[in-house]
Amino acid sequence: MTSQLVCRPEQHLPVAILRVSGVLDAMTKGALEHGISHALSAQPEALLLDVAALEIPDPAALDVLSTVVCRTADWPAVPIVLCGAGPDTARTIAAWPDCAAVSTAANCADALTDTKEEPEPRRIRVRLRPVPDACRQVRQLVTQACTSWHRRELAGTAALVATELVANVVRHAHTTMEFTVGLRDGRVCLTVRDGSRTLPRPKAPGIGDAGGRGLQLVRELTDAWGVLPVSDGKVVWTHLTAGAAA
Repeated sequence: MTSQLVCRPEQHLPVAILRVSGVLDAMTKGALEHGISHALSAQPEALLLDVAALEIPDPAALDVLSTVVCRTADWPAVPIVLCGAGPDTARTIAAWPDCAAVSTAANCADALTDTKEEPEPRRIRVRLRPVPDACRQVRQLVTQACTSWHRRELAGTAALVATELVANVVRHAHTTMEFTVGLRDGRVCLTVRDGSRTLPRPKAPGIGDAGGRGLQLVRELTDAWGVLPVSDGKVVWTHLTAGAAA
């Protein structure tokens, strides 16, 4: 009999809650990874996974959790909490070493209360049309944010990176976009979500046309960057610290 797993979003922001039910195994772990990735694409303050109705007959299926946790360490760097695990699931999680970075809670209500007690990350979101003036808007926004967050030394580099991220949407995706600048754990995070599923590919200087060279610059100026495909487009993210400023 074919295994089934359902991921149902209960809440997106400020804290994402994803209710997971069914069987987690080699056949369904891809569905869990997709559900988690989609929940993280909105950059919530935390992700709560309600696993009260989840069965894990094969511990090897927990590989997907460790994969996702490793990915979120760079972006969006939000805590992941497993809520309501039954006795069998809790024992399986506790015995799996790669799940050490995943915390647990008795239920989502308790976990939600705990997240409200955490310091709220600084974050500004804006929706932009794919027009050249969007680049000027994000430069101004990022400069003001870095100044108000006492990260003035990053303002110039962050504004340049933000401009390149937005310009890439204007040139290639041609869709409305959501731009986010945030500060978490001393890092300035910049992301752009657009409606195109075409993934960007950086090009080395002097190769081909101008397309992709902006992302090469982004890669050179930041600590890390990446692309998260989602069902309705993609999220391009990057972050930098004072040591990365050029």
